[in-house]
Amino acid sequence: MNDLSMFFAQNVAVEVAEEFAVSPRFKDKDDKPVKWKLRSISEEENQELRKSATKKTKGKGGVYTSDVDQNEYLSKLVVACVTFPDLKNAEIQKSYGVIGAEKLLRVMLLPGEFGNLMERITEMNGFDRDVNGLIEEVKN
Repeated sequence: MNDLSMFFAQNVAVEVAEEFAVSPRFKDKDDKPVKWKLRSISEEENQELRKSATKKTKGKGGVYTSDVDQNEYLSKLVVACVTFPDLKNAEIQKSYGVIGAEKLLRVMLLPGEFGNLMERITEMNGFDRDVNGLIEEVKN
């Protein structure tokens, strides 16, 4: 059992992709719910998202502490994983009167819809063991 070829990059599924009906409110021309296209991300991408959602605060004695803004992180995670619709599209953002993909999600979706989408994305990315804790954080 010394064959390690199953771990070679070319032999591993790079990402998980699937379609998911986020809401019955978004309908196609046949009046059926539109499915959003989702993808998984790598841990490298995940680290970049966490880093971009981390704030440094200067405390006593000039010591800085780092805190991840969980709401910002989860919004960035969802945006990174949604490939359709294009949440960065200026026309869609303009139609909702917002600028920015994370802001668009917050006005476009109802709280339960956002929670369901986030749950599906966290499962796709292997966070399904502790998804309830993540969902509770977003709801608050």
